[in-house]
Amino acid sequence: MASTEQFTERETSGQTTAEVGEQAMGPAFVASAASVGLALYYYFIQGERELGTFVGLWPPTILAFASYFNQRRMRKQLQTLTQPGTKLRDAIDSVMGGS
Repeated sequence: MASTEQFTERETSGQTTAEVGEQAMGPAFVASAASVGLALYYYFIQGERELGTFVGLWPPTILAFASYFNQRRMRKQLQTLTQPGTKLRDAIDSVMGGS
């Protein structure tokens, strides 16, 4: 894991919390929806109930991983903002989406 000194200003500034969340959850939501569709296909159309149930367990796992990585990204951003020497005004501007 990289130290907080290795994160550049570009990675943390200019991104609001909502943008960070959307970046992490967008592909995960699509993958989860596709997994639900695949599970329904296997369960009802193909008649393979065990496989359909197995694939049906993927969406919560995918969303859990996305949530975990989203929380890690937010934690790194928070650590970068609260480093010694960071001015309070700069930290607030960064969190609020200012430049």
